[in-house]
This record gives sequence, C-alpha cells and structure tokens, in this order.
Amino acid sequence: MGRYIDEILQPGEKVLYSTTIHGIIYVPGLLCLLLAAIGLFGAQMASNDGLQKILWVVSALLAAIAVFELLRAWFRRWIVETDVTSLRVVHKEGFIKRQTFEMSLDKIESVDVEQSIAGRIFGWGNVTVMGVGEGRKTIKMIASPLEFRNHITAR
Repeated sequence: MGRYIDEILQPGEKVLYSTTIHGIIYVPGLLCLLLAAIGLFGAQMASNDGLQKILWVVSALLAAIAVFELLRAWFRRWIVETDVTSLRVVHKEGFIKRQTFEMSLDKIESVDVEQSIAGRIFGWGNVTVMGVGEGRKTIKMIASPLEFRNHITAR
C-alpha cells in the first residue's frame, strides 16, 4: 500500500514537505515495557514465592499492555499523513475509513502553531490551518510543526 499523497498528485505538482504524528506517542508503551522489565527484575530478586508469582503476573500484564500500546502507536503513525505540495496542504487519517483534508495554498489565510513546553523541547505541536471563509483544520501532535508551517507560508 503506497502513500496517499502519491495517489492524488496532479500533473506538475510536487511534494515539498511530509510529516506525521510525532514519535512521542510511543512513550506510554515504552514506559509499560520499562515497568515490565523492572517487575521481572524484582521477581528474580524476590525470595518469597508468593511475591515472585505476583511480580511475574504483573510483569506479563504490563508487557502485554506495552506491546498493544506500541503497536497502536505504530499503526496510528502509519495511517496519518500530512503533506505540503506545491499547490495544496493535504492531511489524511484512517486505514479503512479515510478522512482527508485538502486546502489550496492560495486559500490559506493563516497557520497557527500551538506547542506546550514539552512540545517545544521535543519538537511536536498542534497546527491549525485556517482558510478563507470557514475552512479550518487542526492537525494534532505533528512532528516539527514550525517547519511544517514555514513550508506553507514561504511561497
């Protein structure tokens, strides 16, 4: 399965910038994996058989949750595409049920970037693209939001 933008490019249109959801969405799964490893270490160190069994079960549950969260984060990043082409901004979400947002660069009135302190440190944020009239789309947690905005506004 190819990228959505490659399927919809018009003749003469070029992709200028592509991004997706920031990798920070892997953090919950990685934290669960770390806690599972700590639980396994604790189970190895435990002298009480009852405590050891409890720690094994808790570690197994945390590992299962970690795998689920990591796969979910990977899938979410895989199904979200955000691109700036020479003619428009294109945002696509979804795998089977697809939601798209496209706006011509000529119709964009402003691009607002919202970043938390952690977002500024680690490089993610929300970008709101506002078009002439009522067109408005907020794209959440994208990587390098300032660079994304600059590719839209620098024409």
